[in-house]
Amino acid sequence: MGVVTYEMEVATTIPPANIFKAFVLDSDNLIPKILPLAIKSVVTLEGDGGAGIIKQVNFGEDYFWFVFPAGNQFTYMKQRIDGIDKENFSYRYTVIEGDALMGALEKISNENKFEAAYDGGSMCKSSCSYYTIGDIDIKEEEIKAGKEKASVMFKAIEAYLLANPDAYN
Repeated sequence: MGVVTYEMEVATTIPPANIFKAFVLDSDNLIPKILPLAIKSVVTLEGDGGAGIIKQVNFGEDYFWFVFPAGNQFTYMKQRIDGIDKENFSYRYTVIEGDALMGALEKISNENKFEAAYDGGSMCKSSCSYYTIGDIDIKEEEIKAGKEKASVMFKAIEAYLLANPDAYN
């Protein structure tokens, strides 16, 4: 097993509490509403909303989040919530099952933290680790594409919040 990790930062004018509420606490409802062709639905399978719950994300027809290798159309993934810190605006989860792992990955671990920026907005700091099965090689262009697609989802949530300034206050 190998591990490939990348980190990224995305700035926004939205305060940390608001983007955290939308991106983390209400993402199961919001993302299928604003990106229905990418994410069809999110269903809680086990748990009560805290750490340890298992969710199934059902992808839409135009799911573009993580294409590896190019051209695969994914239908679902299951993720386990590893931690939610509402006071420090951080969130950890692991993709544990689904065709998004493509038989090449054991799991994908993600961590997001929203920190206050000097301008009243926030910085989203993300870390993503791919745990490969065997000697699978993840290429730099695949990591770059993953970063770009993660930014698209983040920017869609940001655009929603800018268009709806009273949401998630």
